[in-house]
Amino acid sequence: MTTQGTHRDAKGRPLVAVTGLGIVTSLGQGKDVNWQALTAGKSGIHAIERFPTEGLRTTIGGTVDFLFDEPFSAPQLSEKLATLAAEEAIAQSGLGQPGAFPGELFMAVPPVEMEWPQKQELAQTLDGDVDYDGLLRAAASQRFKAMHEMFLFGTVADHIAERFGTQGSPISLSTACSSGATAIQMGVEAIRRGETAAALCIGTDGSIHAEALIRFSLLSALSTQNDPPDAAAKPFSKNRDGFVMGEGAGALVLEDYDHALARGATILGIVAGCGERGDGFHRTRSSPDGKPAILAMQDALADAGLTPDDVDYINAHGTSTPENDKMEAMSCAAVFGERMPSLPISSNKSMIGHTLTAAGAVEAVISFLTIANGTIPPTINHANPDPAIPLDVVPNQARKAKVRTVISNSFGFGGQNTCLVLTAPPEAA
Repeated sequence: MTTQGTHRDAKGRPLVAVTGLGIVTSLGQGKDVNWQALTAGKSGIHAIERFPTEGLRTTIGGTVDFLFDEPFSAPQLSEKLATLAAEEAIAQSGLGQPGAFPGELFMAVPPVEMEWPQKQELAQTLDGDVDYDGLLRAAASQRFKAMHEMFLFGTVADHIAERFGTQGSPISLSTACSSGATAIQMGVEAIRRGETAAALCIGTDGSIHAEALIRFSLLSALSTQNDPPDAAAKPFSKNRDGFVMGEGAGALVLEDYDHALARGATILGIVAGCGERGDGFHRTRSSPDGKPAILAMQDALADAGLTPDDVDYINAHGTSTPENDKMEAMSCAAVFGERMPSLPISSNKSMIGHTLTAAGAVEAVISFLTIANGTIPPTINHANPDPAIPLDVVPNQARKAKVRTVISNSFGFGGQNTCLVLTAPPEAA
C-alpha cells in the first residue's frame, strides 16, 4: 500500500508519474532508433516476406523481422517484443532489482489461437475427419502440452511476470485497438487507489500471420495500395483506403509521484487523465455520431482537471480507414471547437502501421518523446488532403513545437474507446 504523499491532483489522488519508457516497432528497437526514424518521416511498412502473399489483396505490413531467424508464432513474437520494451523501460526507471520489479503488471496482448502451422501439425496426428474441436483436444493432450500452453491467452503475461518478477497476479487484457491505452489506465487506477506504488504497463502485438491478414482483409479494413508499400498508410488523406497492419510493443513504468521522488528518479511525465467509453454500434465501425469518442476525450480531460484549451497536440488514432478518420476528425472538432483547424494532430500509424493491441502503449511512448523533445512527428503520405476534414495533420515533415499536454486517442473494434491525457512533469510546466 502507498502512503499519503504531498503531490496530489485536484481530486486529491496521487499524481501518476512515468519514470521509464520502452518501444519496439518495425522501425527498430529502442527509443532512440524509433524517434530518429519517426521525426525523419521514415516508414517501417514493407512487403511481407514472412509467408506467401500471392493472390492476396493486401501484401504489405509493418512486420518486425529482425528478432527471429526461425519460424515463430504470434505469441512468441508478442512475448519477445514485450520483453525488449520492458527491459528498456525498467532500465530507464532504475526501479527495483533485476528480476524483482516492485509493482504490478498490466499487459495488453492480442487474442491468440492456433495458427496454420500448428493446425497442420496436429491434423497429421489425427485419424478420420479433422475439425477444430479435435484440434483443440489434441493440443490439450500431454503430447502437445507446449503447443497448448503457447496458445493460452494469459501465457505471455505469465512469462513476462516471471521474467521481471512483478508483484501480484499479472493482468492480461484485450480490448482490440484500445488495449495498450487500457493497460495504462489500469495501472493509473491501481496507483491512485493506493494498491501499488508502481506498475509496469505493456501493450504488445506480433500477430501478422496469414490468417489474421486474410480476416482483416475480408472485413475490407486493410489498404490494398501495395505499391509502394511505404505510401499505403495515409491517415486523413482523401485517397485513404484502409489501415496497414503493424507489429510492436510499448512499455511504461508508472509510479506514485512521491515514491519516484523519494528514490531520486527522473520524472519523464505524468499520466494526468484517462477516459473510457463503450460503443456497441457495430463490430468494426464506430458510431457515426462520434458520441462515444467525444465522451471518452471529455472524460479524460475532466479526469485530468484540464480543459480543451490546455491541449497542445493530439496523437490521433488515425488508422487511415475512411470511416474512422472521418469520425475522429468530427469528434475532435466537437471537443476542441474553433481550435481544431489549427490544433496539431498527427498519426504515427502513417509510418509504423496499426500495431493493434499495442497501439495505445506505443503511441503513449511516442507522445512522451514528443513532450520531451519538443518535436511533433508528422503524418506522412499526406499529398491529397481531404477537404471534408480540414485538420493540421503536421503533413509530411516533423515540426518543432512546445508541447506540454497531449491527448492520445485509441478507438477499438467492438466499441472500446480509451483516451489518455499525458503531460510534462510539473517542474517543466
